Amino acid sequence: MAALTLTAIEGIPMVQDGDNVAELVVRALDKMGLELHNGDILTICQKIVSKSEGRVVDLKTIEPSHLARNFAARWDKDPRAVELVLRNTNRIVRNDNGVLIVETGPGWVCANAGMDESNSLVDNRAILLPEDGDASAARIRADVKRLCGADVAVLITDTFGRPWRDGLTEVCIGISGMDAMLDLRGTTDLGGRELHHTVIAVADELASAAGLLMPKAGATPAVLIRGYKYEPAEGTAKTLIRPPAADLFR
Repeated sequence: MAALTLTAIEGIPMVQDGDNVAELVVRALDKMGLELHNGDILTICQKIVSKSEGRVVDLKTIEPSHLARNFAARWDKDPRAVELVLRNTNRIVRNDNGVLIVETGPGWVCANAGMDESNSLVDNRAILLPEDGDASAARIRADVKRLCGADVAVLITDTFGRPWRDGLTEVCIGISGMDAMLDLRGTTDLGGRELHHTVIAVADELASAAGLLMPKAGATPAVLIRGYKYEPAEGTAKTLIRPPAADLFR
């Protein structure tokens, strides 16, 4: 019988700059009496990865530009936060009703360049996305293997909105150990028809499933997924970014 299990990893302390995320996760699993197995998947929320990598900014150190001040004055925003968003933006995709939808350096299209002040636990402090989510996932994966010998996949997740659909969901912004997409082109459906376009964003599906066990105020920043069969691969979350020429929403 096919089965998929998700287990919230409890007991991970508040992460600080320089902390080793893999060590914190493995230690928490050990306290829970759990061992990692080859083929397991660790999903880790972006916020603790960013904190460990020093991707935290004191807004008091930010001097807003003229553009940031104008936008902030129009929409009653903090000009320092607006300036930080602009500094982490390659392109403004949409600017309406006080919301900046932008494209970040790695290519993610999201609100406010993924910058977030929630759960920073300190006033005037903002948390940015990791500079390279794939590299972050690869480091955590390598550290996990060094610590306990298990060859696992690692997904780094964040909360995004979606075109045409209300509500937020978790998505994958960094991956190592498996492909982010499951390409079913060339296989057949139940009726024997060949599939020509079906490519499943399995990393996003796994991230969303894990998100059910990572409430925003729950201090549970990681989830162990067991039972999903995947082919080991280096992986990159950037394959989830639709090419501009094929993106009808840009």
